[in-house]
Amino acid sequence: MEWIGYVGIAAFALAWVPQCRETMLAGRCEVNLSFLLLAALGSFSLMTYAFLRHDAVFSILNALTTGGALVNVYYKLFPRLRS
Repeated sequence: MEWIGYVGIAAFALAWVPQCRETMLAGRCEVNLSFLLLAALGSFSLMTYAFLRHDAVFSILNALTTGGALVNVYYKLFPRLRS
């Protein structure tokens, strides 16, 4: 039954891949900053909660989604200058 959780992890975490790729290639992020900050805060909070409950599935999921959100926050705050 745990495998269902890992399928969910993969799908949800992979959802950030196209956005992160687009952001890094463009050198900037067009996604709303409030959304990104709330997504990062929410994922980080859930990761902490899951970690404290010793829930590997949700700890991994929220660590990956926190990372995806933070990549986009970085490029939103520090866009690469075009030359």
